[in-house]
Amino acid sequence: MITALIRSELPRMSGSLRKVGAWVLDGPDRVPGLSAAEVGRRTGTSQATVTRFCRALGLDSYQGLLLELAKEQGQVSAEGPEPRPLGPDIGPDDPLDRLVSVVAGADLQALRRTAESLDLDALDRAARTLAAARRIDVYGVGGSGVIALETEARLFGIGCDARARTEVHAAETSAALLTPADAVVALSHSGATREVLGPLRLAVERGAATIAVTGDPRSPVARTAGIHLGSTSAETGFRRGGFGTRHSVLLILDCLYARVAQLTYPRATAAIALTSHIADNHR
Repeated sequence: MITALIRSELPRMSGSLRKVGAWVLDGPDRVPGLSAAEVGRRTGTSQATVTRFCRALGLDSYQGLLLELAKEQGQVSAEGPEPRPLGPDIGPDDPLDRLVSVVAGADLQALRRTAESLDLDALDRAARTLAAARRIDVYGVGGSGVIALETEARLFGIGCDARARTEVHAAETSAALLTPADAVVALSHSGATREVLGPLRLAVERGAATIAVTGDPRSPVARTAGIHLGSTSAETGFRRGGFGTRHSVLLILDCLYARVAQLTYPRATAAIALTSHIADNHR
């Protein structure tokens, strides 16, 4: 949802863009009746700033913002005598069907936006890097640490020597032992997590190939890595930051995993065949 995207991007915007974003969030229903020039006047900025704000969200123009707001405001809940906009917020008295609709709608929109904006060239280069790597480190802490473990499991299951490093000392120790034949996947929603940035920088010094998955292409983690893959937040009431972006990150990593399996087809299929009975033995 566009308001969820604005809320996610707002902390990373410059002062003038942040003013426009805060004003839109304060009353998204009033925007469709205004021109870009009028929004600029009401926010004390300019029409050009409003246009730059829209482009910072990945939209082509102000008309794109109007279209996304119209789509969001057109989704309503039938609960109660007065339909209410199905935005990202969940109130304490909302019925369960509305809660499910809000969460599912946010996730579906984030997945669609992530798929549409995913840099396929960068994805392919990242997959080829992992397919050829002697060893793969995956760095992530907190919520990203959970995803790092999932990434390890997927890559390890198709024959890659992948290990998740979710503790900073272990991550930096491993990074110090990397070579140019190795690769790193760094996971951080903000792109500024020190426990991820530190070992990533060390991996770069050691000559390893580096891939970052973040929600901010301008962040330190994204700028440090050789390849960047961008995720999109799916924030709702009770879900903010990294928790709100988890599904889109998993989509990126699932595509990355599938592409690595495709590029290493004989090895991947052999590994799957050799291990497919294990889960059945533990049912």
